[in-house]
Amino acid sequence: MIGRRRGRRAEMSAEPGHPRPQPPPATPTTVPDVAAPLRADEPAAAWVAALTGAEVDTRIEVELPAGDRLAAVLLDLSVPHEDVNELLSARSALLADPVLRELFERAVRVLVADMGTPTRRRPVPPLPAGTGAAGRWFHVYVYIAARPHVLAYHHGLGIPPEVSRRTLADLGRHMALHRRGHGSGGLSARHWPGYHFRGELYQLGRFQFQRSTMRDRAAASATALGLDHGPEDPALELHIPDFLGPMSPATCDESLDLARAFFPRHYPGEHYAVAVCGSWLLDPQLRDYLPPESNIIRFQRRFHLYHDPTGPLPEDTAPIGFVFGDPGLPVASLPRDTSLQRAIGDHLRAGRHWHVRTGWFEL
Repeated sequence: MIGRRRGRRAEMSAEPGHPRPQPPPATPTTVPDVAAPLRADEPAAAWVAALTGAEVDTRIEVELPAGDRLAAVLLDLSVPHEDVNELLSARSALLADPVLRELFERAVRVLVADMGTPTRRRPVPPLPAGTGAAGRWFHVYVYIAARPHVLAYHHGLGIPPEVSRRTLADLGRHMALHRRGHGSGGLSARHWPGYHFRGELYQLGRFQFQRSTMRDRAAASATALGLDHGPEDPALELHIPDFLGPMSPATCDESLDLARAFFPRHYPGEHYAVAVCGSWLLDPQLRDYLPPESNIIRFQRRFHLYHDPTGPLPEDTAPIGFVFGDPGLPVASLPRDTSLQRAIGDHLRAGRHWHVRTGWFEL
């Protein structure tokens, strides 16, 4: 619960016969009072209430490296160089503020509790501007402090260090995406790296693979084809990061082969027979624009799409961001230099929409 700050009188000692020393005069502080803006911001206040109401294990160590150690961690996580200095300087403000520090320690402990157990993470709101630079980087600091815990978990499973490094470096990629889209430092998809830092998601070649389950619609689609896959059966959610090059058939095959070898080796008790993916890249409308042997259409042919009774979900900003680098670009001025650029832009300029479609295939 966020309350008003309370001062604490220092206990002073005096030798007999000597006057009790007086405390030094108060000096002004540059640390902002963050309690008020947190209370005033409805999404942040709800997030704080949920966090402070969660059970935490205070035995979980929480450490935020400083100085050169912090700089080295930031480089290991591929944090954009433009953000490094501010992250180094804002650390002291985070730890000096009792409200932010308590929230920070709780957030780390909640994140790493039950490490490796698959979860469904909810979107996390940004902290309001009144929390200063420490608030803007709050969630990045949480992931930095969680890093030793997930690395220890990886080590215990025998996961190679290079897989750990490439997986956790996705934090820096998301920070770069934020800077590219907003022109300033920050982290937009604040909840997403939580899957990486909890041992649920791994970067294996071109794709990311998240430990999950089939769920109802994918299982029903498989059953309709005569396959025995239930909604609670293990499945790998396949994610397609941008800025990692084309999805050639050979690149896709290599990534899938890595996944087929990785999970039986490091999670022998979990049998992943199916991969599931939800993306605008699976929208069949792309076949109206791209040749049959293009990388994207060949990727689509790997999947069995399943029917969504509520209809496909419109998604126009993700294709623009993926193809052009900025989801906020105006449709009218989108370039037409490549076949995919022409497909995305011409489709939208015609007043049509792209849709997220979900499909699966057996591994």
